[in-house]
Amino acid sequence: MTVDAVIAAAAEGRLPDWANVSARRRAHIERVATLLGEWARTLSLPEPEQIRWRAAGFLHDALRDAPPDELRPLVPEQLRQLSSKLLHGPAVAERLRRAGVSDEALLRAVAFHTIGHPELDELGRALFIADYIEPGRKHNPATLATLRARMPAARGEVLRDVLRARMERLLAEGHEIRAETAAFWNVLSNHGSASPS
Repeated sequence: MTVDAVIAAAAEGRLPDWANVSARRRAHIERVATLLGEWARTLSLPEPEQIRWRAAGFLHDALRDAPPDELRPLVPEQLRQLSSKLLHGPAVAERLRRAGVSDEALLRAVAFHTIGHPELDELGRALFIADYIEPGRKHNPATLATLRARMPAARGEVLRDVLRARMERLLAEGHEIRAETAAFWNVLSNHGSASPS
């Protein structure tokens, strides 16, 4: 399958043969991809960009249900110390890279959809939001519904709200704030909702 075919297939909901997702996870993936597709259409993005957004939605958790000991060797050395539940994004990005996908923005979006990254572009930022606010999430349903209603028009503000909520939760649970997450916050705080250059 060609690289373009991998992305096109993913945009239509066909995951790579190496994907490892439960039925519950598949439902989450579909909700995220649906949000991204709706936002891309609302923003009147060109069709190739809409395909990328839907593909990222379908691919982001393609290895979420794989055993962590199988994922850790796949991820770059600097990310191998991630907790078990955060390894899937970087592992998916590496599997896609090995399949010939060279779209670094899409790969970065998938790799960092859980922790954020200062170099996330509009796609990466949208995936970061969609993964957190998709309608199947059980925490704070009223707040998440309000955030969804503000998308995509107020995406810069929603992005800051989502990142703040994620960091507050990490702090409340006694977890570290990764350097990528802190740098992402600093970029958003210093430059508002401006896209990275």
